[in-house]
Amino acid sequence: MRAPVTNGSAGLWTLAWKRLRADRLAMAALAVVAAFLLLLVLSASGLVAADWEDEVGVNYAPPTFAGVPNPGTVAAATTAPPARANPFDPLAADLAALRAQLPDGGAPPVRRATLPFGADKWGHDIVQKTIKGGETSIVVGLVAAFVAVGLGTLFGAISGYYGGLVDDAFNWLYNVFTSIPSILMILTVAAVLQQKGVLTIVLILGLTGWTGPYRLIRAEYIKHKAREYVLAADAIGASAWRKMFAHIFPNVSHVALVQMSILVVGFIKAEVILSFLGFGVPAGVVSWGSMLNEAQNELLLGKWWQLTAAATAMAVLVTAFSLLADALRDALDPKVKTR
Repeated sequence: MRAPVTNGSAGLWTLAWKRLRADRLAMAALAVVAAFLLLLVLSASGLVAADWEDEVGVNYAPPTFAGVPNPGTVAAATTAPPARANPFDPLAADLAALRAQLPDGGAPPVRRATLPFGADKWGHDIVQKTIKGGETSIVVGLVAAFVAVGLGTLFGAISGYYGGLVDDAFNWLYNVFTSIPSILMILTVAAVLQQKGVLTIVLILGLTGWTGPYRLIRAEYIKHKAREYVLAADAIGASAWRKMFAHIFPNVSHVALVQMSILVVGFIKAEVILSFLGFGVPAGVVSWGSMLNEAQNELLLGKWWQLTAAATAMAVLVTAFSLLADALRDALDPKVKTR
């Protein structure tokens, strides 16, 4: 039997995926990003790094490959003198009896002298702390990028489609935001909000990062609103919002996707800067930025492992995301022909 003949051509996303698969570096970057996202899900669900706050090592326990500290120091840090009844305390005998009923007689847990990648000044495992900090930094980057691209797409669609006074108003707002250096704008909004937290950081970055997507989406809407398929939708009585988001947006969505992948990288780095300057996550919440903030004092003592862990994790993710964003931009370029 003769095989059925298909006359349909491959769509934009099918061709983009074919181009992306042909790029080995892009697929490697995608695998790295997927691994970080998997760690994010496992950490958020409590399957990984749930006990990162447990004091499992001695203070500033070195990495295992860096050697073992002075045995005398380790013994002093991991052992505690037994509790004795104080004759001048009327509750001392009762407290001693209660401690005796606890597991191990109420003795403090034994801390390890070394950990795979060391411990901080409280004895927290650096590996688990880095994974938990990555959860915060990646969530901030993803959600803030989604907010920024959402605002930029909405403003750009309205401005590019309607034009006239509406376009002038949005362009004025765009010029106000872009006339101020981005880091000063971020610090200004952070000082106005005066609250620390993940939601605050997301709002800071999302409300200041929409200008890039706005400029590109506006240009795409100006170009597409005069094309035949939009005029045909207008002829059958489609509303302006339907033409903007049901007809035009699917044809420019790849621009928004590429912008989001680029902003994720920038916002992860911005969160690190904010946390390093003291405008980031509150006490009790760990991120790569807060780890680097702690590490600046540890370096004076020669404790380099927390800085190395946080900086390496951030560098690997940012590099992989940057490579993936560049490859995705090339794959979604309709001018690029598939071999």
